[in-house]
Amino acid sequence: MDMGILQVGAINVPIYPTASEADYEYIMNDAQVKLVVVSDQELYDKVMRVKSSVPSIQEVYTFNTIPGAKHYSEIMLLGDGKSDDPVEERMNNVQPEDLATLIYTSGTTGQPKGVMLTHKNIVSNAINCTERFPCQPGKRALSFLPVCHIYERMLIYLYTLKGVEIHYAESMDTIVANMQEVKPNVFTAVPRLLEKVYDRIITKGRELTGIKKKLFFWAVELGHIYEPYGANGWWYELKLKIARKLIFSKWRAALGGEVELVASGSAALQPRLARVFLAAEINVMEGYGLTETSPVISVSQMDHKGLRIGSVGRVIPETTVKIAADGEILVKGPNVMLGYYNKPEQTALAIDADGWFHTGDIGELSDDNFLKITDRKKEIFKTSGGKYIAPQVIENKFKESPFIEQIAVIGENQKHPSALIVPAFELLKKWCAEKQIEYTTPEQIIQKPVIIQRFEQEVMKYNQEFGNWEQIKKFELLPHEFSISGGELTPTLKLKRKAINEKYEALINKIYNQETEA
Repeated sequence: MDMGILQVGAINVPIYPTASEADYEYIMNDAQVKLVVVSDQELYDKVMRVKSSVPSIQEVYTFNTIPGAKHYSEIMLLGDGKSDDPVEERMNNVQPEDLATLIYTSGTTGQPKGVMLTHKNIVSNAINCTERFPCQPGKRALSFLPVCHIYERMLIYLYTLKGVEIHYAESMDTIVANMQEVKPNVFTAVPRLLEKVYDRIITKGRELTGIKKKLFFWAVELGHIYEPYGANGWWYELKLKIARKLIFSKWRAALGGEVELVASGSAALQPRLARVFLAAEINVMEGYGLTETSPVISVSQMDHKGLRIGSVGRVIPETTVKIAADGEILVKGPNVMLGYYNKPEQTALAIDADGWFHTGDIGELSDDNFLKITDRKKEIFKTSGGKYIAPQVIENKFKESPFIEQIAVIGENQKHPSALIVPAFELLKKWCAEKQIEYTTPEQIIQKPVIIQRFEQEVMKYNQEFGNWEQIKKFELLPHEFSISGGELTPTLKLKRKAINEKYEALINKIYNQETEA
């Protein structure tokens, strides 16, 4: 459906299935959507509930057969037996600079904006990423990230360009089983998924006993100090060879045994995770980009000395990056969007008079074109004492704790930073069993003084990595994970800080009010 729409020069508007009805109504009205195609009953009902509020909609089609709904096969039949079919003519008239798609950003900072991408934007990005993805015809890719997101979508075009077989996972719950079936050579992931894979592996390691357990954690510790291209010397490489044979081979087997490349994007990857996966010969290559840049700006690669842990790789061909005086990453290239649909003022804020796109990210560019992201410009906040706090840097460090599943650093205009912490409940259950601590619910466990004390130890440990003004002084434990459905995460699993501040306002007030009273 995607490629068919693009080939006839029509404009497609992908919408996340998980988006709210309010977002559906807003996006469809803003884009003046005429035809809608949905998969199942749930999405059909969702669209039908807002249809009366979107006057531009002419028809709604479905992929599944739903009573009373028009099936997409009716579209296929429209061209049957017609000698004056305009499809070929339309295809021949499509130009590289034509608008191809409107992709509405997930709105970490408010109402979604329609990013206008041309055919040239997307195709040039796929072509310029081919050298970073050493995939040959007949190799297998497993796709499980949302295909309406430009990250997975562009890579699907790249796989098609390279002749790579694309296998679609049945669901997020079946990824492990699907990997065993498909034995993929390449797949894309977000750091959140890699964190979960790592945590699951470590949990299994803790269940081992004796020499097996010692060997397992010896290999993990070895992985944590991995440096590419043999930089640690021959003695380290010899030990790594043993660890790969005895321990890490099992990690690779869990991913199907034939993974050559994992592309990681959408958020910052902890260097510790990158090291241990690379040590295990699971080549996680971190990249960076935005919807507005179609999306890739830079990405790592294993060959040509293109991997530097802690960076997001070298800038891709035809794309130019410079760092503004305030540290913001600015971009020019054929991958930069036309602008935001119906929003000329916001377009002018994003793309300056000289044609540089302002990413909103803070970074550093090395002399040999390696890019490093240090924080989100919009997410950096000031304490009441005037000190700048970069929350992502702190969060990434604290997530190294096996006890911390998720964390949101808060404290804008307050005396100091604090945090909302989601415990790693699977690990916590095992820890409680070992310590003979009884509980029935997550709500109950996070109230126990012994648990709070354990998390205080974790906070104290990781605070040591930061200056006094950056350290987490207070925290509250949450009984449930941040989620898309809960409104705390975007569809690409980034924290929606504004939504978190609003949802947990009472808890945040408690943190700072408690201190005032004290």
